[in-house]
Amino acid sequence: TINMVDPEIGAKIYPWIFWNHQRVTGVEAARILHEQQMKGLEMLTARGVLTKINSVLIPGINDEHLIEVNREVKKRGAFLHNIMPLISEAEHGTHFGLTGQRGPTAQELKAVQDACMGGANLMRHCRQCRADAVGLLGEDRSEEFTLDKIEEMDIVYDIDKRRAYQEKVEAERQAQHQAKVDALADALDASLIAGQEDLKVLVAVATEGQGRVNQHFGHATEFQIFEVSRKEALFVGHRRVDLYCQGGYGEDEQLPSIVNAINDCHAVLVSKIGACPRDELKAAGIEPVEEYAHEFIEKAALNWFADYCTRVASGAIVHQERGDARIRQGAVMAA
Repeated sequence: TINMVDPEIGAKIYPWIFWNHQRVTGVEAARILHEQQMKGLEMLTARGVLTKINSVLIPGINDEHLIEVNREVKKRGAFLHNIMPLISEAEHGTHFGLTGQRGPTAQELKAVQDACMGGANLMRHCRQCRADAVGLLGEDRSEEFTLDKIEEMDIVYDIDKRRAYQEKVEAERQAQHQAKVDALADALDASLIAGQEDLKVLVAVATEGQGRVNQHFGHATEFQIFEVSRKEALFVGHRRVDLYCQGGYGEDEQLPSIVNAINDCHAVLVSKIGACPRDELKAAGIEPVEEYAHEFIEKAALNWFADYCTRVASGAIVHQERGDARIRQGAVMAA
């Protein structure tokens, strides 16, 4: 984790460090920490270790400074840079939580990430997992791989099965790429006709994986966010939300928090959605879209964008800028 490369800023983040058997405070502490972090990264790079740098965005303290952090870690060979939002809820008991420091909004986080484009490669799919987590994002399987279970495991490596799976994945990737290419032409034509060649909008997507729009709105505990234009559908992050369907019924009191989490999006692509959340989203200015169920996400987003531009050009709708959204640090899920 590297949150600063300027000790003056570092002193606002780290009250003290423990160095050479003594506590050091202030700018001097931040200077020592900075020098050791840079040395550590350089040593890892020299040994060929792929290194991901985490940086926590703290509004008003290091938000603009993280652009310089990105530049400096790239210079020293960082493989990935993950700029994540500060977890500042008071219940976590952290220093910033107890002092009232807020975390960033969705647009503040995206603005800093966008400003770092062209520097160190950005990681936008972070779920802020535990450092020792095992499994997939959003699917912690650590309990299956505890030390006491290792000796009992029967490891079977089936090379033929692995190759077959790799071939399947590659075929799916090719199909996904071709679907995107086909959809790009329509998006380009529609945006030019509408006089919206520079238009960019955010779209939320409910997905269970495989790169497809394949999840019911009520079953989503997070939405993937794509920035869509005539040139591309670019993944820019994800938003945790409260689970709407619990015990087979929709929890209407959860809807406002879901709307707040995707309030900067013009549409939400889902495989299916109920009448109540559909009406709530429309009232908030977010278009619920079921037409592209089970299609590849990029194709679906680009096709929706082309249709959106066509409706703008015809006067059926008027394009309006959206507001900001709230980043959820945790959400209510089914037991």
